[in-house]
Amino acid sequence: MNVALLGPEIVLVGLGLALLLVDLVVPDERRRWLGVVAAIFAFALFLHQASLSGQVMEPLHAFGGMFVQDGLAVFFKALFLLAGSIVLLLAVEVFGRAPSGVTEYFVLTLFAMAGMLLAASANDFAVMYVALELVTVTFYVLTSYHRTRVASLEAGVKYLILGALSSAFMVYGIALCFGASGTMSFVELAARSEELADNRLFQLGMLLVLGGLTFKIALFPFQVWAPDVYEGAPTPTTAFLAIGSKAAGVVLLVRLLGGVLPDLAMRWETLFMAIAAISILYGSLCALPQRRLRRLLGYSSVANGGFVMIGVATVSAAGSAAVLFYLAAYLFTVLAAFLVVSAVVERAGTDDIDALRGLHRRSPFLALALALAMVSLAGVPPLAGFFGKFLVLQALVEQGVSWSRWYWLGAVAILGVAISFWYYFGVVRAVYTSAESADEEPLPVAPLTRLALAACVGGIFYLGIYPGPVWDAARAAVAGLGL
Repeated sequence: MNVALLGPEIVLVGLGLALLLVDLVVPDERRRWLGVVAAIFAFALFLHQASLSGQVMEPLHAFGGMFVQDGLAVFFKALFLLAGSIVLLLAVEVFGRAPSGVTEYFVLTLFAMAGMLLAASANDFAVMYVALELVTVTFYVLTSYHRTRVASLEAGVKYLILGALSSAFMVYGIALCFGASGTMSFVELAARSEELADNRLFQLGMLLVLGGLTFKIALFPFQVWAPDVYEGAPTPTTAFLAIGSKAAGVVLLVRLLGGVLPDLAMRWETLFMAIAAISILYGSLCALPQRRLRRLLGYSSVANGGFVMIGVATVSAAGSAAVLFYLAAYLFTVLAAFLVVSAVVERAGTDDIDALRGLHRRSPFLALALALAMVSLAGVPPLAGFFGKFLVLQALVEQGVSWSRWYWLGAVAILGVAISFWYYFGVVRAVYTSAESADEEPLPVAPLTRLALAACVGGIFYLGIYPGPVWDAARAAVAGLGL
């Protein structure tokens, strides 16, 4: 069975259960330290996975091939663990002194991370569905964690209803795929990729499965939940949704379309190009009039999902590797933005962009971090976001040599970047505006937030100035897909 391959998943679940037991004897004022312990364990697991990343490794299987440990799984597991450790530090600052339910929040975050790690190694429809449900169900609870806030409860209900709908699509799609192929194993599906690409029943099933995955990534037409949930959910939950849930959908999309069913993926190039183009335009245009920072980030996540979809749609090694690098860059930029949101907007009691006016006088460090995050998201060199977009567009141009329609998608992507300059730099303008704000008191930054924010800023510069190691790791991760 090779259970040892599930070491990180077992450690996370075991740690979560242990924290629940320790919570019974720990005084209320010290429960926040359980979150710090969870973050330290998650970061230690990240270091272990990062030491394996960048190597072209032979796939190792467990549970009859239902679970696989390969370069793609290792890369995404490192991504999930790093994001989870930063989110746990953020949760300690936000919920650390809450009267009750603190430990439960940390434990649910660990369970969500375990589900994401399982999704990265899923090599069978059954494991894929169980992993995604573990992630989604924990997020239902995390989204509505503020039980006394109507906005949080509303976000939780919306996410529950739409999430249940996407799960229903996926289950029905898996059933059709199984009925058409007689197997749920990705290995056996890959061996019959060319034959299944012509099977109408299998195509219908895969369309429904892809519908469920695009919900996780917040891609058109399953993006409607993103702005409302981003606005209502607690900040640590929103930050984890923005990178963790999105990346869990992406890793399965890359594995299914790139490694298992490339023949079908190439026939659906036009569909994927349309999803990418509409997502970019929809997210960018809807973000333009937003005055609420959380809703702005929600719509921008739809546009960023469109850029990710470009890399997936190319069904090429360069495009898949570009997707991995894009998500690594997105991790640091979006987490930096939400760390500042937590420190500033939660304190002000509103997420209106006007609440950021004069931030450079109240806290130059927070102002600089938020400005760098926005500039990086816009794709300005030499920051991480620039190379993410550059690599995706480079993969697109390579496809354009053989089919000129790709250039139209490139034009849409560049238009999306141009539009994004307006709303991202609108936030920067508010941060550094000289107009007086309602609150001019210096804004202290908690030590854990400062530590996490410094790590994110360092990551933004590192991936922008020295992208080579992560780019090499991304290319090694997709080498085993056979593209």
